Formats: sequence, C-alpha cells, structure tokens
Amino acid sequence: MHEGGISIWFFIGICLVVTGALIFGTGIFELVSPPLHRVELYELHAPIWWGAILFVLGAFYSIHFRPGKSDAAH
Repeated sequence: MHEGGISIWFFIGICLVVTGALIFGTGIFELVSPPLHRVELYELHAPIWWGAILFVLGAFYSIHFRPGKSDAAH
C-alpha cells in the first residue's frame, strides 16, 4: 500500500457494515411482523444470518484497515 493513504478495504468494510445492518434490521422486522406471503424457506430467517455475517465481516475490515493505525504489520 502507498504511504499516507486510506486503504480501500476500510471503505469496503464501512459499506458492508451499513449493508449488513440494513439487511439485519429487515430480518428482525420480518420476524416481528411476518409478511403476508412468505417465501419457501422463511423459517430459516436468512436476512438475519446474512445481515449479521456482513456486519461482522465489515466490522473486521473497518477495524483492521482503519486510518491512523500503524501500517508496520502490512
């Protein structure tokens, strides 16, 4: 990585955190207020799982590649 720049992975992490939070929130909303017409595998609650996975992955990228962190490890 070049000196003094912000890694693109930090911004990708932020995007994953935001997207994961929105998908997770949608899954919680569907859990509390079930839709009238359910999809085939509704009982697996895929939005909750995928939202949580995206959020955790994004948090990892955002913390690991945050600006101002010592880049000696990279």
